[in-house]
This record gives sequence, C-alpha cells and structure tokens, in this order.
Amino acid sequence: MRQKTSLLGIGFMTPALIMVLLFFLMPVVLTGVFAFTNMSTGTGISGGDYMVTPQTVKQLADAPAFNKALIDKLGSKSYRVDEESLKMAASEGIKPAFLKEISKELSGKSFKSNREFVRSLKELRTRPRSMRDLKRAATPFSRSILNERFATESAFLDALNELDISLNDAQRETILANAYTGWSWTTENFKTMASKPGTKFIVMNTVFYVATTLVLFNIGFALFLAITTFYLPEGQATFFRAVWLLPRISPPVLYVLLWKWLLWDNGFLSTITGWFGIAPFNYMLGSVPSAWTAVILINGFIGASMGMLIFSSAINGIPASLLHASEVDGASRWQQIRHIILPQLRWPILFVTSYQTLSLLTSFQEILLSTDGGPGGSTTVWSLEAYFTALNNYAGNLQYGYGASMALVLVVVGITLSLLYLRIFKFNELVAKPRIEN
Repeated sequence: MRQKTSLLGIGFMTPALIMVLLFFLMPVVLTGVFAFTNMSTGTGISGGDYMVTPQTVKQLADAPAFNKALIDKLGSKSYRVDEESLKMAASEGIKPAFLKEISKELSGKSFKSNREFVRSLKELRTRPRSMRDLKRAATPFSRSILNERFATESAFLDALNELDISLNDAQRETILANAYTGWSWTTENFKTMASKPGTKFIVMNTVFYVATTLVLFNIGFALFLAITTFYLPEGQATFFRAVWLLPRISPPVLYVLLWKWLLWDNGFLSTITGWFGIAPFNYMLGSVPSAWTAVILINGFIGASMGMLIFSSAINGIPASLLHASEVDGASRWQQIRHIILPQLRWPILFVTSYQTLSLLTSFQEILLSTDGGPGGSTTVWSLEAYFTALNNYAGNLQYGYGASMALVLVVVGITLSLLYLRIFKFNELVAKPRIEN
C-alpha cells in the first residue's frame, strides 16, 4: 500500500517536474551555452559559410600576419581563360564565334586586371563593337575571392590556391577565423563586456535601481503597509490591502499607461500645475531625476504590494497572547513592533529580500514601457540592455551570444546575492531546532 501511494505521489509530481525542467532549468542551461558563442543574426544559429568581403579585407589589413602584397591579392580581381570560364560565358549568351576565337587565342592565359584583359579582347576580330558588350563578355572570366560563398573550409582554401594566394599557418588561421560567417565558441563576450565603456554606467544604474527600489519600497514601504493595516480594524485593513494590491494584479501595459496619463506633459499632473501658471513638463522623460523617480515609483508599488501580503500574513501568524501580554506590561506600539513583530519577521524578510532582488535584477518590462531606458539611456539597467542587445535594437544585428552572456552574469550575481542574504540573516539559526527540543 505504501509503495502504491509513493508511486501515486511520483505520478502527481511528474507534470510539475517536467514543467520545471522545460521552463526553468533548460532556459538557464541554454543561456549558459549561448553565452560562450558569438551567435548573432549575422552568423545565424546553424553552420555558416566562408566568405571574404571588403570589410574582411580591412580587418586582415590590421593583422600582423598579413603584408600589403597579400592584402592587394585578396582584394583584387584577376581574369583567366579556361574551360570552366568558357562554359560560363556560353551560358550567359556570349556569341559562339567570339568564344571560339577567345579559346583559340587566349586559352590558358591569366590577366591581372580588367583593363589588361579587355585590351586583349579588343585585338580579336569577332569582338563586340560596343564597350558595354565587351565588358559584359569579360565578366564570366573574372576570378576573385571577394563576396563569394564557400560551403566548406577545403573549398575556400582551394579557391585561394587557384588565385595563387599562398598562406602560412598563421595567415591561414587568421583568414579562416575572419572569413567564417557562422558562429563559433568564444570567451570574447566577457572580455568585450569588461572593456566596453558603457558597462560601468549600466552597472551603476542597476545597483542604484535595485538597491533604492528594494530598500524603500519592496521591504520598507511593504513593512509599513503591513504593520499599519495590522493595527487597523479588520474591514479597513482589508480595504487598504486590496487597494495596494491593484498594482500587482494590473496588466503591466495598462498599469504603465495610467502612469503616463499621470506624468506626461499632457497628463493629469501637468494639467493641475498648469492652473497655477507652471509650464507643462514630462515628468517621465523630461529629466534624469524625474525619470528615475517615475521608474522607482512604478516598480516600487508593484513590489510593495507583494511584500505587504507576505508580511501581513506573517504578522497575523504571531500568537495574539504575546501582544496581549506586552500591552499588560505597558509596551507601546513601537515597542511591540521592535521587540515582537520585527524579530518574528526574519523568515519573511529573508524571502522577500531574496525574491525581490532577483525580480528587480531580471525584470525590465515596466522600464521598457515607461521610459524605454531614456532619456538618453539614463534609466537603462542591465536586464534591459541585455534585451536590447539580444532581441531588439535599432541597428538590426541582434547579438544572441553577447546578450546571453549578459544574462549569465545576472544569474551569477543573483545566486551570489542569495547566498549572501542567507549569511546575513543567519540562515543556520533560522532552520535550527528550538533549544527547548534539545
């Protein structure tokens, strides 16, 4: 019977375990994998080709292994008459008589430039009379590595050999790395992150945003609401808790839209101040201090409502006899809060602090909807920058690998802070058996 009950429990838990695996563990693992790649819209998510572009040539010109002569060869276009080029010319509609004469007079010859090859074509009797047709006839005989795609490394190296471009080992490795259009494994994301000028600014923004919102609202204001409503009559307390719960249960788009209606230059606040001769002002984007105030208030009220519920439930769980005994002993409200209520809230405060820290580190939707990181990127935090980098930027080149590396940093920071909170709140003491049981 016990075995059947155990199997039944496992059966009930299986859907939840699958959901945790698919929607929690798998995204974290994939984020860690993608963080060590250079995957982007330019590379795609599958294997790439090898292609030398003018930009690639510029990059190779700065490489120590490449000299000017080799760079000129890579960026130049030569011409060669052979069976393959003659077939290509025939497929493009070049007159058979002209092709026959080209094969007879120029077969096997190579030309270093378009001018040299066209000059040789002019000497043929059956050549086209217009210069435009003559240049069109020369096109199938061109040989260049530029903007040509090669599916494999060997095909790319063979094409270089056909152009008489000989490379040593260092040059070969450099050109293969620069010409490959697919993604590859790399740690450059973290090096770029550390050296990028804007990284420090975004880190400071994130620290200010998380610390201010957490201390003032998610913990401080939530405690204030919970304790205040605890001392109110039951009906009034229920009403105020329901009102403060509205930011949490409101759809984010509607919630931020109400704040815009309040704070924009044509909103309610500017309308009221306009009655006193004050010019309209966009309190959400008009200045950096007002933008940060709006962001912290918008997110703070959401976090405070959750903390209020948890703290209120914990306070209501305190034995009423403790509070009655303290009143008999003449304790004031402040003494009850300091010596009875707050010591009983260590567990809830630990949970809310850890949860809300992780939430503030990773959430960005309210900032995106309200200020979009503005004005001038002044309210851009780490998670929002990761979103812009990986999923939505104006340049169009989405850098999945770099965005994943930024997200991985958040994971590491979140785990580190959670462990730090456990130490600060003396987690071992919280889970220790009561002394009376020992």
